[in-house]
Amino acid sequence: MSLNLFARFAAYLFILSAAAAQAQDGYPSRSVTLVQGFGAGGNGDTIARIVAEPLASRLGQAIVVEGRTGAGGNNASAFVARAAPDGHTLILFTGGHAVSAALYKSLPFEPIDDFQMLSTVGFAAFVIAVRKDSPITSLPALIAAAKADPGKLTYSSVGVGSTQHLAGELLCSLAGIKMTHVPYRGGNAPMTDLLGGRIDVMIDTITVVKPQIDGGTVRALAVTSPKPWWSLPGIAPVAETVAGYDVQTWFGVAAPKGLPEPIARKLNADLVAALDVPAVRERLQAIGLDVRSSSPDAMRQHIAAEIAKWKKVVSEAQIAQQ
Repeated sequence: MSLNLFARFAAYLFILSAAAAQAQDGYPSRSVTLVQGFGAGGNGDTIARIVAEPLASRLGQAIVVEGRTGAGGNNASAFVARAAPDGHTLILFTGGHAVSAALYKSLPFEPIDDFQMLSTVGFAAFVIAVRKDSPITSLPALIAAAKADPGKLTYSSVGVGSTQHLAGELLCSLAGIKMTHVPYRGGNAPMTDLLGGRIDVMIDTITVVKPQIDGGTVRALAVTSPKPWWSLPGIAPVAETVAGYDVQTWFGVAAPKGLPEPIARKLNADLVAALDVPAVRERLQAIGLDVRSSSPDAMRQHIAAEIAKWKKVVSEAQIAQQ
């Protein structure tokens, strides 16, 4: 290549680089949409709104939280996977994202490869509980009762294929027991039926169960995290009885694949900073969240590990893929 031609080529590359940098320096140029896939007032919607406020302050643009409900969050994921990768459309994932990847034979998106992960927001445990007057007073007692009469004990979840459902199946698998799964559509029905004696065991979020624990109507047998949960002191983790048990739902922010690296770096830095604001952490902790930001790679690795874990549970529990 002649010197003159090389100089022209270098100048052309410089112009392209400068134009790309200028476009990215102008990010965001309009409001940002943060999509979440669950009903208004639920954990996903609440967490998205808490995170949106400090992130908007750092970005200097409004963030609109948009609910695209249906299919356990998959409608939202499919929408964002097809959005322009310019940083103006983001999504709040929940632990159900990895569960769907294990439960569905096919999805209209690739659960990992169609997204640029940005940062985790936090993690939350579930509670295994019985009504206060239940003869089952501990997790070892629950396991003993289930072994004595396989399939007699019933446990609730918020739907077939929900994280709560698979949390129960994982317990059965690791403890060598059989319980009967009773799926609900969420809402207050599982708690109503637990208190009414129509189901024996409930597996649900701390947000749902803790008020009843505090009110003395429900007894917590264990938390599903590998260590005691900070908001439920004195409640032992399942892993103290069943080695290797660990179920936590999680929340994280992602964008469509193809997001320019400078924008991804900016969003990661701004998310980490937003989650470090004391008032933001307090609001998230108040709904039971263990606030933990991450690098994009760490979030990606976590989701991959969760998908592998739930695929194993689905296979071993012989849950029909949808």
